[in-house]
Amino acid sequence: RNDAVAEHLRARVAMWAPIMATMVGAPPQTVLEVGANVGNNLRALRQLSGAEFFALEPNAKARQKLIGDGVVPSGNVRDGFAAAIDFPDNSIDLVFTSGVLIHIHPNDLLASCREMHRVSRRYVVSVEYFADTPTELGYRGHDERLFKRDFGGFWLDNFADLRVVNYGFAWKRLTGLDNLTWWVFEKQG
Repeated sequence: RNDAVAEHLRARVAMWAPIMATMVGAPPQTVLEVGANVGNNLRALRQLSGAEFFALEPNAKARQKLIGDGVVPSGNVRDGFAAAIDFPDNSIDLVFTSGVLIHIHPNDLLASCREMHRVSRRYVVSVEYFADTPTELGYRGHDERLFKRDFGGFWLDNFADLRVVNYGFAWKRLTGLDNLTWWVFEKQG
């Protein structure tokens, strides 16, 4: 379902280019994707950054594809979930999710974001579906699997040391990606 194909890679590169441009003065040297799946975002980022990449992914088949395709070295791929990230405090310059926070139950969302915040040395990026108010949607015939909200507001409301560097929108009609809102936050102090 999440195979890396050229068309999707081009769309991801186009989405990530303005995100990475916001960090041009202090580009991240290390990047962790939380919920990397087969690495489509990391594949795009490799075209935009010379950073060292890391991946946290609970699915064993996806982890093997990340390693087998050479997206991330095996030593940089970890098994796990956002609520318990196996990296030291302030160890990664940029920590991000793309289409992952939407699948975390609202009762577990703050714990997952705390872990991302803890691990991030400087930047946190979220690329997620947006809704003005928290909204639960059915997902592949299941309840309690997809939750939209204002994730940017959630980050700001819960982490006083974050400031918005930039935000934007990837419109499905032009990008071929889902309608995605992205936020770049920088830790202060």
